[in-house]
Amino acid sequence: MANRLFPAGPWRCALLAGALIFSMPLAASAQAPAADPVVAKVDGIDIHESDVALAEEELGASLPQDATPEARRNYLITHLVDMILLSRAAEEQGLSGSDDFKRRFAAMRTKLLAGLMLRQIAQKSVNEEAMHKVYDDAIKQMGDEQEVRARHILVETEDQAKAVQADLKKGADFAELAKQKSKDPAAADGGDLGYFTKDQMVPEFADVAFKLDKGQISDPVKTAFGWHIIKVEDKRKKPAPTYDQVKDQLATVVVQQSQADLVNKLRNQAKIERMNAPPPAAPAANAPAAAGAAPEAATKK
Repeated sequence: MANRLFPAGPWRCALLAGALIFSMPLAASAQAPAADPVVAKVDGIDIHESDVALAEEELGASLPQDATPEARRNYLITHLVDMILLSRAAEEQGLSGSDDFKRRFAAMRTKLLAGLMLRQIAQKSVNEEAMHKVYDDAIKQMGDEQEVRARHILVETEDQAKAVQADLKKGADFAELAKQKSKDPAAADGGDLGYFTKDQMVPEFADVAFKLDKGQISDPVKTAFGWHIIKVEDKRKKPAPTYDQVKDQLATVVVQQSQADLVNKLRNQAKIERMNAPPPAAPAANAPAAAGAAPEAATKK
């Protein structure tokens, strides 16, 4: 229930701060704090613990998921060593003065600064007041959405469903019959599907379930899964999740809102010109004439 308070992706910013870290050659630093120890040296160039953390942030998703912590750390340090060696070789060949490097470096600098800006906004925006506001707004938007709790018995054919229906009319217990006859995984729980909203079930099933009254049993219902007999156990207004249940989601939404607001504000303040915008499409040959212009045929006498 808690996972459904917010629709997927309500506020999306095109830039994500966590994805904006990139590999750059590491410079020697004689003033590194004690809390950031040196973990390796390459011809006198220090690699610090913080460098390993940045490399893991950048490469973590591409590392083997079954690797041991020691293997992951070794890979990251090796990666940093290779970056230093390659960057030094590039310097020796004069690549740092090339136009290609300058363009790429400027783009990377822009990307990193944008990410740091978004991260700063994220850190400043998350607080209890902001999260409570998002929560209260979301609860208001939930309205009076209804839920049904139902059991069902799923079988292969209509004849099998009619046979189940006949047994129920003779007084058979629905839950016990579900355990015996249903091919659905919920059979082990007597066919109990728990509470669900209408959009969580296929339309053929949901339409019938939401029309039944509490305690009623349906006629056979066909869906892509087979034939169902449905029993409605309860109906209720969908309960709202508590604030604590969705607190992590609230923080995420607050961050996304604050980042999107900042980007939109900056766009509105800037003069943005697109030089490669496509030209307006030429009117089709059979398009109606512009207002006030009479077609040639209409002017002939």
